[in-house]
Amino acid sequence: MSLAEAAAAPAFPSARRAWFGRWVGVVVFHTLYRGVAYEGRRVPAEGALVLVANHSGFLDGPVVFSMSPRPTHFLVKKQYFDGSFGWILRGVGQIPIDRTTGDRAALDAARGVLSRGGVVGVFPEGTRGRGDVQQVNQGATWLAMQTGARIVPVACFGTRVPGKSTSALPRARSRVVVVFGEAFALTPDPSLPGRARLRAATEQLRRQLASHVEQAGQQLGMPLPDDDSDDGSEDPLD
Repeated sequence: MSLAEAAAAPAFPSARRAWFGRWVGVVVFHTLYRGVAYEGRRVPAEGALVLVANHSGFLDGPVVFSMSPRPTHFLVKKQYFDGSFGWILRGVGQIPIDRTTGDRAALDAARGVLSRGGVVGVFPEGTRGRGDVQQVNQGATWLAMQTGARIVPVACFGTRVPGKSTSALPRARSRVVVVFGEAFALTPDPSLPGRARLRAATEQLRRQLASHVEQAGQQLGMPLPDDDSDDGSEDPLD
């Protein structure tokens, strides 16, 4: 590789840093909150994975990152990387992405994580709302189809303060829960043209995630928030 090629190559985030950040998160969610993860055994120990989670509160990202059995690299809105918080995000191996452009560098970094058999996290709903997965964007599907990664649906509960902004943090010692679903591969009809195939695979992802969230909520007796208002906080990938 030439010096020019090396300079142009995407910077893949460190899995070691994500491991370190995960353990810091475990401590936080077992002290400030009562964090619980169910069915972590469903997350394959090896191979490329895209974790897709429902999105109703600000803590969804940190709690999934901390409770995942494997180090996970979330695509995070570029604006969050300003100041000391950005230093922390970079320090634990997260990927900044500019939502106003295609941001090839961010997508290449995510593909690089998956190509080495790692884990990328995405909130495909695109905004914080009720978290019932009535619609999803295509970013997570695109990454999975580009790399052959399997999908793991993740349900988040307790991260949204009822009646308050989606950015409001739950009170200390509240119970926050993540439930991991069975990994699956996207199986769109190969006879479909490219865009139609992507749409079909995205709908498959949406149905799988929505079903998992609904079933997990029923089993735990933890309903989703009553309203679907959001504060404009979007999934950075889409």
